[in-house]
Amino acid sequence: MVKIKWTNFALQDLNEIAEFISKDSVRYAQMTVKYLFEAPSILKSHPKAGRIVPEFNEEKLRELIRGSYRIVYRIVDKDRIDILTVHHSSRLFKNSPLFKK
Repeated sequence: MVKIKWTNFALQDLNEIAEFISKDSVRYAQMTVKYLFEAPSILKSHPKAGRIVPEFNEEKLRELIRGSYRIVYRIVDKDRIDILTVHHSSRLFKNSPLFKK
């Protein structure tokens, strides 16, 4: 079974999502973050469940779409997946420091 590792960058994304949503509803913020945090568990048994990120077209750089969020991950090897970012779909990747070249 594949091990899923959340990067500090992705965890910070979750914190920022929670802070933003909690301005309107603390409960909904908690529910959303829990949902997003648990979503990648499918990757433990199905590492390629997500689609290839179209902006990069790399086989090992994939994403799960959950609501308005893109959970971007990299298949490091057969035993490990890194969650790189949780990105709101209304924002462009070019605006993310993670994907600047």
